[in-house]
Amino acid sequence: MDKYSLTVPNEFILMELTDCHELQAPLFGLFLIICMISVAGNLGIIILTKTDSRLQTPMHFFLRHLAITNLGYSTAVGPKMLVNFVVDENKISYYFCVTQLAFFIMFITSELFILSAMSYDRYVAICNPLLYTVIMSQRTCWVLVVILYIYSTFVSLLVPIKIFNLSFCGNNVITHFYCDTLALLSLVCSNTYEMELIIFILAAFNFISSLLIVFVSYLLVLVAILRMNSAEGRHKAFSTCGSHLIVVVLFYGTLIFMYMQPKSSRSSDTDKVASIFYTVVIPMLNPLIYSLRNKNVKYVLHRTLRQLCSVFSQSSLYHIIHINHIMDFKLFSVCLRR
Repeated sequence: MDKYSLTVPNEFILMELTDCHELQAPLFGLFLIICMISVAGNLGIIILTKTDSRLQTPMHFFLRHLAITNLGYSTAVGPKMLVNFVVDENKISYYFCVTQLAFFIMFITSELFILSAMSYDRYVAICNPLLYTVIMSQRTCWVLVVILYIYSTFVSLLVPIKIFNLSFCGNNVITHFYCDTLALLSLVCSNTYEMELIIFILAAFNFISSLLIVFVSYLLVLVAILRMNSAEGRHKAFSTCGSHLIVVVLFYGTLIFMYMQPKSSRSSDTDKVASIFYTVVIPMLNPLIYSLRNKNVKYVLHRTLRQLCSVFSQSSLYHIIHINHIMDFKLFSVCLRR
């Protein structure tokens, strides 16, 4: 640190998703639609699982917090990415970069452990159905969620504080479309060994521990399903895990592809595509997957939509009747004048 004067850049410049200017407008439209669907879908899941009595189960409790984390890290990255399509220079202020990085780390870390908590919930539901309500009580669910949020907040404060206390060089161009830890470390002049070690330990712990819980839970679930005598029971057990398994494969598969491929085969374009998939596309897909495959969520969603349509149709009918009454009254007044 002594060799370098501590420089604090006022702003950073983010890389564009594509250098082809003809693709800027179509990509802006595409990602705007994806972000709108993502926000509407996740907000819908949060509201439905909070208000409807049929969805007050541990599984839907964790589903609500999964939607919160999806909404969190997609809105941390998505809006700024959309703005960058319509401005000439993709600038991001120093403090906004710190904030974006902190929120992104917090919600991504939270999602890892919420997915593992959901796996454990499925294990208890299938392997210990008689004790399910006792083991997965409301208190237990809240304790799990509070612990993972506290830990995620700790990680999200530690990493940005450590990074932004390092000495930056004159170059302020981040080779990514958002403030990413590795891209920021490439701009640092001072020794980054300690910071890289911290990031590696935290990332390895978060990924391996959460994935291990998922793997062990579903291994025990598979053993329990294979021991069932009833084909209907096996089908029902598989159907309760289907949505979560799809989400797990998409999320962990993308992270494995992005961070565990050899450096020789990595490219900035590949990293951008993978990053877009798990920061923008997956938060849009998750509510769609649970809405289409979860019977309770599908039923409540259809019922809510029917109620909304009924309310709007009644309102429209009332409006038409009201207009007709006004027109009849005016016609009657004209006739009296004659």
